[in-house]
Parts: sequence; C-alpha cells; structure tokens
Amino acid sequence: MFHEKIGTQLVPPEPHFRWRGGEITRLEGFTDAVFAFAVTLLVVSLEVPRTFAELTAAMKGFIAFALCFIILIQTWYFHYKFSRRYGLQTVYTIVLTAALIFVVLFYVYPLKFMFTLAVGGLSGGATVPRAQLNQMVHTDREITLLWLIYSAGAIAVYLLFALLYRYAYRKRHELDLNAYETLCTRNAIINFVGFAGIGVIVVIAALTLPAPYVGYSGLLFSLNGIWGWLAGATMGKQERLVLERMKSSSAAQAGR
Repeated sequence: MFHEKIGTQLVPPEPHFRWRGGEITRLEGFTDAVFAFAVTLLVVSLEVPRTFAELTAAMKGFIAFALCFIILIQTWYFHYKFSRRYGLQTVYTIVLTAALIFVVLFYVYPLKFMFTLAVGGLSGGATVPRAQLNQMVHTDREITLLWLIYSAGAIAVYLLFALLYRYAYRKRHELDLNAYETLCTRNAIINFVGFAGIGVIVVIAALTLPAPYVGYSGLLFSLNGIWGWLAGATMGKQERLVLERMKSSSAAQAGR
C-alpha cells in the first residue's frame, strides 16, 4: 500500500516516483541516529575554546568540517531516498544497511583527517598551521595509504548503494514498479557503480604515480562531478522519454 498522506512524509515525495515507504521504521530510526552520531564525531575531539585565540584556531577548521558534513548528509539522503522509494524491510536490506553504517562510522576520522590535511595544504597553512600539517603526514607512503583508505571507504559506500538498488530492481515486479520507476532504479545502479569506479581510478593512481605526485591522485575525485553531470544528462533524457511514452499511452487508453 502506498502512503500518500503528507503527514507521513518528511519531505514531499518525488513527482513521478511513487514512494512505498510509510512510517519511519526502526531500521531507518537507527540509521538516522548513527548518522547523527557520526556528525558528532566530527567535532567531538575539539575542546571548548578558553581564549579568543583558541576560538579563532577552532574556526579555521570550519571548511574541512563543512565538507565532511556535506558528504555525510549526502550519504544519509541517499539512504533516506532509497527507503522512501521502496520501503523494503528484509534481512538483505538490513544487512546492507548495517554494513553501510559500519563503514560510515569507521571512516569518520579518516574523512576528517583527509579533509583537514587537504584544506590545510590548499590554503597554504591558513586553516591549519604548517607545523601541524607536517606532523599529520611525514612520508609519501603515508599519503598513498591515506588515499587508499579514503578511496576504499568511498568505493564501499557506493557499492553498497548499488547493491541496495540492484535488490530493488530484482524486486521490481513485487514492488509493482512502472516503466519509469524501473528505469530510475536501473540508472541508480549504473550511477553508483560509476562513482565506485572513480574510487578505483584513484586507488590505481595512488599506487602508480611517482612519489612526488602521489598527493595529487585525490584530485581525480573531481571526476565525480563530471560523471554525475554526464550520467544525469544521459539518464535524465531516457527517463523523460519514458515518462512521455507513459503519458501518451495513458491518454490513448483514456480516449477509448
């Protein structure tokens, strides 16, 4: 049964994708709590400033915190959208969700460490003192391992979402997905696999680039934006065509 009452939805549902998720389940509630805790971990290591100088130093970490926060919220929204779209509560989805929140919790500190180092380096030490940056990473091997750790986390998250959508695609008949919903589900699989593939590219670059340039391997994550734009343009066109065919078919049946 589809829940279309506004009161049961935290945000308005998608205009062309029927949401099958109803009331917030215990699994979703637990997932929300874990993501909230993950956000807390981003700042839990910071003590309350006792002087203005300490406050200024703490504020310099705002950009790195904001970037980490955006990534966590984006991951949370991906899961929220999946739960609202399909409302699947099976052992398989529970296991995959558990794996997802495990990865999120495990990678909170590497995520914060990486963005603190990256923002500090790009700002020329304006956000993080040079002395602290030098203490964070000492060798090119450590930089390589840092990118491998971060890339492994990104790959794991995207592949878990791909598996969740693949499961929904396999259940498309039970879920009564129409042509548009089926295409969106299939495209979501391709989209997340593409993002995971970019993580693999970063891993390869980190392992193969010469030592002086290994730090630049992380810049390849900018391909996420290119992939997102290309996939969105191509898949969006496919989805619009399917919607038009569905509307034409409905109009033809109504005219009979």
